[in-house]
Amino acid sequence: MLLGRRKVRIETERLTLRAPQHGDFRDWATLRRESADFLTPWEPTWADDHLTRKGFTNRVYWAQRSIANGSAVPLFLIRREDQALLGAITLDNIRRGPAQAGTLGYWVGQPYARAGYMRETLAAMAHYAFQQLGLSRLEAACLPENAASRGVLEKCGFKYEGVAQSYLQINGRWRTHVLYAMLRADRRGRTDVG
Repeated sequence: MLLGRRKVRIETERLTLRAPQHGDFRDWATLRRESADFLTPWEPTWADDHLTRKGFTNRVYWAQRSIANGSAVPLFLIRREDQALLGAITLDNIRRGPAQAGTLGYWVGQPYARAGYMRETLAAMAHYAFQQLGLSRLEAACLPENAASRGVLEKCGFKYEGVAQSYLQINGRWRTHVLYAMLRADRRGRTDVG
């Protein structure tokens, strides 16, 4: 299913999940800059233009194109009570045909961590992916030592599936990741991390 020009907007108990807009630049750059020490151990190395307006403009255009062509759904987490930008989630690498799957990536700014926002976001995105996009499988990966990310995935019903050696370059080094997945009709029960 192609999303076309339609805008994606997901409402949760406390949040609005929506595509990035040009007017978000200042809030996004400030949150990323102030959360840099908190985020960089878990993320790919930031490009030289990462926090620039030009880099952000490219991000907004990529988000618009990705939603329009159905390849990804990049969304910002906006807290409704004060319109604060808290972080982002992207359903990327959407595969159709026999796979009907996609990969989730996400981050939350340091001031908003451990407040349940990402759990709320992951649950809403899973519902959207399964019910609106018709996907059958969602995947996520994180560093083995990222206890917070592993915990939120497990609390949301993602199951541990294994390890991928040298999966992504994180903070400038090839790093092994643990892999999780959620199925639309998941009857696997609890899986133990090996």
